[in-house]
Amino acid sequence: MSGSSSATAQVTGLERPRRLLVLRHGQTTHNAGGIWQGQIDTDLSDLGREQAAAAARALGGRGIDVVVASDLRRAADTARTIADVLGLEVRLDRRFREIHVGEWAGRTVAEVARAYPQDMERMRTGEDFRRGVTGESLADVADRVLPAAQEVLAALPAGGTALVVAHGVSGRTVAAELAGIDARTAWLALGSLENCHWAEVGERPGGWRIEAWNVAS
Repeated sequence: MSGSSSATAQVTGLERPRRLLVLRHGQTTHNAGGIWQGQIDTDLSDLGREQAAAAARALGGRGIDVVVASDLRRAADTARTIADVLGLEVRLDRRFREIHVGEWAGRTVAEVARAYPQDMERMRTGEDFRRGVTGESLADVADRVLPAAQEVLAALPAGGTALVVAHGVSGRTVAAELAGIDARTAWLALGSLENCHWAEVGERPGGWRIEAWNVAS
């Protein structure tokens, strides 16, 4: 083992740590128009496709071994754009879908704010509750995305890197749950991933650490 490798092993306790990149899909017309999407199956806008292509160029040298994505078109198409450059296939997993926002879906941010002012205040302060009355809570999202992410990581070889293409809330939840950050702290401190921005989560002796947040191409 070289001196450099030895130093890395002493710092991390892992000679070949695994890594997870969590990327939000490219922009959609709903994003641009300030419309709550949730699990509405929208397409990428022209800008969103350009963002996906830029992300593919930026991630091409990151040694990605596997690409997994939400099955919603905006995430799946972003993932395919990147995977084509990497020469990889995309595995779709519905557990990485965006939070279900119930009655808010398809309504503008302003419309929801007028109709549900108390919920907007609850969300602003980081309280967890079912979005749009019939939707999901952050805890519900964590219950489905964490096992999905753990399965992806368990299949990675030592030193491997996986890319998960998800959404603003589901992507943040993946990173936060792996790092042991509670939902309220993640909501208030991290905020949402921007379109085609990503987080890097690295393996450490004691678990997982968010090493970068909202990285742009």
